[in-house]
Amino acid sequence: MSDLKLFRITNGSALELQGKSVALEVSLQRLVEANMETLFGVRFLATEYSTGAKHRGRIDSLGLDETGSPVIFEYKRAVNESVINQGLFYLDWLVDHKAEFQLLVIKQLSPDVANDIDWRNPRVICVASGFIRYDENAVMQMSRSIELVQYQDFESELLALELVTAAKTDQMSEGADAPVISSKRAAGTSKTVTQYLAGSPQSLQDLFANLEAFIEALGDEVTKKTLKTTSPTGG
Repeated sequence: MSDLKLFRITNGSALELQGKSVALEVSLQRLVEANMETLFGVRFLATEYSTGAKHRGRIDSLGLDETGSPVIFEYKRAVNESVINQGLFYLDWLVDHKAEFQLLVIKQLSPDVANDIDWRNPRVICVASGFIRYDENAVMQMSRSIELVQYQDFESELLALELVTAAKTDQMSEGADAPVISSKRAAGTSKTVTQYLAGSPQSLQDLFANLEAFIEALGDEVTKKTLKTTSPTGG
């Protein structure tokens, strides 16, 4: 359980609302599905979606986010449940059944929406009352977009959702054109951002430092990583 606390203020007195988990198999899943766009920015498509006789599985919830990316929701009902592995299993199934998912989008939304599905970065959102540190570490080692979301229910009046950790990836869809880097630009002309800043005016360095400090203060999930870039070349 997280350290989040909520209080009801009545006539100047604070009363703590007790947070708890709810009956995931019915209550929370139905609540998320009924309010998926409000809670997660995802349009609801299906519940308990069958993966067929061969795979013998059911995806808890299916949706489509605002960027057109497919989203799988899995709800963790027990501490020892391998909800991340389940999500990855269903993600592989989904990528292999794009036409079936497209038909579902046509049925639930529209053909126009189905034509704009973005398969480069399908997501898995795992919802639970808590995650162990092994779950968080496993997610960070994976090259898939997986988000761990922890919830608390406060006396059936307030629902708190907290992003525990997230792994993001920019996957290229099959047949998409890969970026091309010429041999001239790859042959030792790369510089880091730090190197570029070293040769910049002090005013620009100060502006960058302020921006960097602001971004890093947004939350623990924000991390800094220096990457190499290539200097621009003419024609």
